[in-house]
Amino acid sequence: MRLPVVIGAALLAASSALYAQAPKDDGKAARREQVRQAHEKAVKACEGKQGSERATCLRREMCAQSKDPKACEERLTKGRAAHAKARKACEGKQGDERRDCMRKELCAQSKEPAKCEAQAKEWMAKRDQAREACKGKEGEALRSCLREQMGGPRKK
Repeated sequence: MRLPVVIGAALLAASSALYAQAPKDDGKAARREQVRQAHEKAVKACEGKQGSERATCLRREMCAQSKDPKACEERLTKGRAAHAKARKACEGKQGDERRDCMRKELCAQSKEPAKCEAQAKEWMAKRDQAREACKGKEGEALRSCLREQMGGPRKK
């Protein structure tokens, strides 16, 4: 007589445990962590270098750690060429006009221009919000505030 009640209670307890699973992680957090660690390793390898020499070293180190270093280098070369083309197209423009021109030129060269424009506008709105929230701060306090507002990397 009590056996069905005990079995029912056990099934109920087991079923609630099945539905109380952790939220799905699509792998973005793990990928973000891998990239952060790779960047830290590259920064250590390029310590003491400055300017374009440091940028070249970082690029080389980051691509060396990727699955396909040759494809990584090609992708970065293509990006640099696109940026140079946009910079040339926006020559002579200043401030907001230059920023808008660069965004339009770079997005026009992307695979999905509409998506690129939408993401750029979303990022600009977030940046403006962060600037407003950090108004009146200077130096390291400003950088720290902007990092916090933008969700950037935390210094340890």
